[in-house]
Amino acid sequence: MKVALAQLNYIIGDFEGNAAKIIGSIEKAKNAGADLVIFSELSVTGYYPHDLLEKKEFIHKAEETVKKIAASCRGIAAVVGAPRINKNERGKTLFNSAFFLTDGKIHSAHNKTLLPTYDIFDEYRHFEPNRDFGVVEYKGKRIAITICEDLWDEQPTANEFGKNKLYQVSPMEELAKFQPDFVVNISASPFSYNQKNWRKDVLATKAQKYKLPIFYVNQTGAQTELIFDGGSVFIDEQGETVKEMKYFEEDFLVLDTRNIGEKSLQRETDHIEKIHDALVLGIRDYFRKMGFRQATLGLSGGIDSAITAALAVQALGAENVRGLLMPSKYSSDHSVEDARQLAENLGIRSDIIKIHNVVDAFEKELAPLFNGTPPGIAEENIQARARGIYLMALSNKFGHILLNTTNKSECAVGYGTLYGDMNGGLAVLGDVYKSDVFSMARFINRNREIIPENTIIKPPSAELRPDQKDTDSLPDYAILDEILFSFIEQNLSPREIAAKGFDPQMVEKVIRMVNTNEYKRFQAAPILRVSSKAFGFGRKMPLVARY
Repeated sequence: MKVALAQLNYIIGDFEGNAAKIIGSIEKAKNAGADLVIFSELSVTGYYPHDLLEKKEFIHKAEETVKKIAASCRGIAAVVGAPRINKNERGKTLFNSAFFLTDGKIHSAHNKTLLPTYDIFDEYRHFEPNRDFGVVEYKGKRIAITICEDLWDEQPTANEFGKNKLYQVSPMEELAKFQPDFVVNISASPFSYNQKNWRKDVLATKAQKYKLPIFYVNQTGAQTELIFDGGSVFIDEQGETVKEMKYFEEDFLVLDTRNIGEKSLQRETDHIEKIHDALVLGIRDYFRKMGFRQATLGLSGGIDSAITAALAVQALGAENVRGLLMPSKYSSDHSVEDARQLAENLGIRSDIIKIHNVVDAFEKELAPLFNGTPPGIAEENIQARARGIYLMALSNKFGHILLNTTNKSECAVGYGTLYGDMNGGLAVLGDVYKSDVFSMARFINRNREIIPENTIIKPPSAELRPDQKDTDSLPDYAILDEILFSFIEQNLSPREIAAKGFDPQMVEKVIRMVNTNEYKRFQAAPILRVSSKAFGFGRKMPLVARY
């Protein structure tokens, strides 16, 4: 049997566009002599539609689109993902389903069993877990069709903390009873840099355990904060990855089960390059799918704005990125020069507005209200908010999206000003720790200097007061980031973090800063997710708590 894997980039709710992509790939597979073509999880609707699934019209359009796609399946079969109405009287109203299409109609539907309810996932909010199992018999082969997590859990009967599956059964144990010839897994598995090769390892373990080859199709592209990296694979019955598709872009592959051929794997990259590629894709798709082309951002001469600008240029083109320099009386000459040099290196338009006068005007008007109080954070933040006004004005006037440049370290501890430098329609670095920001600068400069060397080596500073340094308020970033990673990604307690060799008082201070600044993050721009625990949908904390 010839099997085609179609790794595509979908738009949520774009039924016409998604159907056109799917049908186009069906025709491509048919012309290549394929018997079966496989698409990803919820490919018809795009993943994840959230509460659009509660709208009857949305479900009706999904049903009609599946039928339209089925009509194109003559002389070939296809597996596509879409919601399906649960006609039973019990449970949720929908299933998350894989439809097997052939002979111009829907042959069968196979529902997802293990519904993820952790981190960014909340599928049980909308879907009923599957309770019926079977395989498809097609052209002399028995095909076990599974959806994403149905292959992920090695111990699906265990109620693992933080990864509870609401229906405790092993789909593969059930499907193995039907003696399938191979397994199809359609997936929507988002990228995370700190889960290196985890998906392939799980798939390999399943293939070895059941002595079954696996055709795994993941989607690519970004849906707001979620970035899907693709990397679809064919894994043989020994658990060997034989074919691997591209990462962070669409791809198409036809395999003949009688002669799979030699190994064809993608080049291995380190986590910084993966994060870089993920962020470029995230920016590009956010703009494209929102119908925007151009971006504005503030250029401070610092490394965060420099990295954000470089990523934006790669995603959108230099002609679509505009920088604004806004020096205050505390800005150093070298910061202005570094920002100018960056803009020149990138080939982007940059303008300069000095904020001295407007800040002085604010302080003058506020003087009667602030009388008798020493200057402090309130006065410093006037500078950040003045810059925010200029940036939002530029964004509004010309229809640009303002890119936020705050990194994860700053976002975690609240080292940013609401309605000032936290402004923006998209937070590009909000899931990238400062330590990795420095590493990314070196990666971007691997062939030529794009980020000015002085921007990389100078001590980070917000430049809101004379001789200010980030380390005046925060631990060194190398230490801070390890504490934050232990607390946020690894969920360790203060005592467990201190046991790694960190000063207990410093640990307590950092965690207190994280907890007391939840209200800021609640109002922040959507953050492109590149880790296993990003701020936003995947980390839900109370704004008011005493823990």
